Amino acid sequence: MSGLFGVVSKNNCVDNLFYGTDYHSHLGTEFAGLAVWDGRFRREIHNVSDTQFKSKFQDYHHRIKGKKGIGVISSFDEQPIYINSHLGEFCIATNGLVQNDEALISMLLKKGVSFNELSSEKINITELIAKLITQGSSLVDGIERVFELIDGSCSMLILTKDGIYAVRDRYGYTPLVIGRNDEVWAVASETTAFPNLGLNIFKYLGPGEIAFLTEDGIFTKSEGRTITQICSFLWIYTGFPASSYEGRNVEVVRENCGRLLARRDKDINVDIVCGVPDSGISHALGYAMESGKPYRRPLVKYTPGYGRSYTPLTQEKRDFIAKMKLIPIREIIEGNRIVVCEDSIVRGTQLKNFTIKKLWEAGAKEIHIRVACPPLLFPCRFCLSTRSIDELATRRTIRAIEGEDIKDVSEYIDHTNPHYRMMVERIARDLEVTTLRYQTLSDMISAIGLPKEKLCLYCWTGEYISSPKIDKLINKKVNPELIEGKI
Repeated sequence: MSGLFGVVSKNNCVDNLFYGTDYHSHLGTEFAGLAVWDGRFRREIHNVSDTQFKSKFQDYHHRIKGKKGIGVISSFDEQPIYINSHLGEFCIATNGLVQNDEALISMLLKKGVSFNELSSEKINITELIAKLITQGSSLVDGIERVFELIDGSCSMLILTKDGIYAVRDRYGYTPLVIGRNDEVWAVASETTAFPNLGLNIFKYLGPGEIAFLTEDGIFTKSEGRTITQICSFLWIYTGFPASSYEGRNVEVVRENCGRLLARRDKDINVDIVCGVPDSGISHALGYAMESGKPYRRPLVKYTPGYGRSYTPLTQEKRDFIAKMKLIPIREIIEGNRIVVCEDSIVRGTQLKNFTIKKLWEAGAKEIHIRVACPPLLFPCRFCLSTRSIDELATRRTIRAIEGEDIKDVSEYIDHTNPHYRMMVERIARDLEVTTLRYQTLSDMISAIGLPKEKLCLYCWTGEYISSPKIDKLINKKVNPELIEGKI
């Protein structure tokens, strides 16, 4: 996932742009970029995989002025991208995941479209989205066609000389929120960016909504759709605690998750409750409040220099960060029966090798792992929240139980099914913990507080919304007329 921030101001916007973009640093680890219009486009991109956003962009921050700009913290692509086309000049930044990129690139190449940008030796997905947009008769028309062509999701900010197009992906998998004060209109992935900049939430963009921000206000270019499928993992792990999506605050939802986990735990007796820093802390606080057991910190995170251990693209880097950032406190651990709240289990290797192992080595008496969401059974196809199916601890376990990979895993989704219980017991043995329990799907939905039909639950259920045009591209029935808008 990447983080987007844009701002239009009656005065110089660069301070707001700089700090607003920086407040999205928890969402991406590879690249960051800023683009400002000050009579012409001024753009700068840096690799932030081994350093902070602020240190890379301090000089740019002080030497650039302008009344409108966009910023991005990116998971994998160098962006924003600059484009000059028959639609005019613009800079674009995107957030999402495009599954059928190769088919779309092939289609455009056959039409004579060229690509200039590369990310990790592959065509830059943000440039792909930009080139798809330029096939339209206007920016809005091009954006609408992107919605119909991509398999996956794409929210975006498009900076023009007249203002900023803020575009939420067609089913709202990723959030975009409008903020304002008397001087400024802003748009952000995370509402975390607003309070310290003196901005108030004005509205949450709807799925597929296209808004245009100018110094004079916000103008709706497309009302969007009525179906919402916002990523549930935002509340469980990805989002920052101070952020809210669809009016539901992340910290409050995580506390709710912990409370619901505790309500199902009537058969264990423990001494302390803790969370795996950082995202597990909120879940643990809820568990402690509900259970009446003291919340303590047997594991503390050494924050400087170490970001999220989940987000980096290589296993080697993820393992290094996981090993170095958590420091055990023996005086709190030794002799205690501990509930450890975790946001999720993806691969399970970090939890086993760099969390559980440290607790046992420091003298824990019992370790009870409580996971704030159900078992992850499908890799994310919309936000890069989870990766390949082979990396998932659940799929490795199912393969061991069945003796082969199976397509129908419905028996492992239902928490009342014996196959589900067998899977969880085997994962617990592999992790070497006293007990392991996952949140039920219904409890997670209850903790979030939105109707089930408004949430993307694909990682847990494998169910998602598709469309006829996308299906044609997925099945490699690539018809050039799709790109012309004739179908």
